[in-house]
Amino acid sequence: MKRVVAAFDFDGTLTCSDTLIPFMRHALGDVRFCRVVSRNVFWLSLYLLGLYPNWKAKQRLFASCFAGWTQADFEEAGRRFASARPVRFRPGALEALRRHLLEGNRVYIISASMQAWVRPLLGDYSDLLTFLTTEPEVRAGRLTGRFLSANCYGAEKVRRLLSAEPRREDYILYAYGDSRGDKELLAFADHPFYRSF
Repeated sequence: MKRVVAAFDFDGTLTCSDTLIPFMRHALGDVRFCRVVSRNVFWLSLYLLGLYPNWKAKQRLFASCFAGWTQADFEEAGRRFASARPVRFRPGALEALRRHLLEGNRVYIISASMQAWVRPLLGDYSDLLTFLTTEPEVRAGRLTGRFLSANCYGAEKVRRLLSAEPRREDYILYAYGDSRGDKELLAFADHPFYRSF
């Protein structure tokens, strides 16, 4: 009998909204965050118009916020953000997550957001989950502003899952998502759930 694997997107699927911008704002404070956005308004406008890739816009904004931060300070910012409880979770999504865990399924959080704040936001569940997320590049203990690997979005979500679970024929896949960034993962699943649980 095949085992069951469940893959959950985070932003907009488990949560009611995106967490990247709220995290950046919380970590920097309103004044510094507004300055960063104003310096990147050209690139962000191109992204919103569909003329600039998602990952490039995100990496530019991320670098403007965090390049040069120590890894320890970045991770502490994630913990402080989570302790402020700024995020609302979807009750149906958390129930689906709990159900998979209770049934002993392997559960992955596959997200373009970073583990530094996603893991602490998931609190008591975090030690039972495997995180496949976008991660910052760190050199000599400091963030370079670049991503360690490709932004975990679109087809990259499938690649990440297959790197962790390469024998696709051995498991039944449940996938949960809410946006075009989850399209490929949902198409890859035996049981896809788009904005439903």
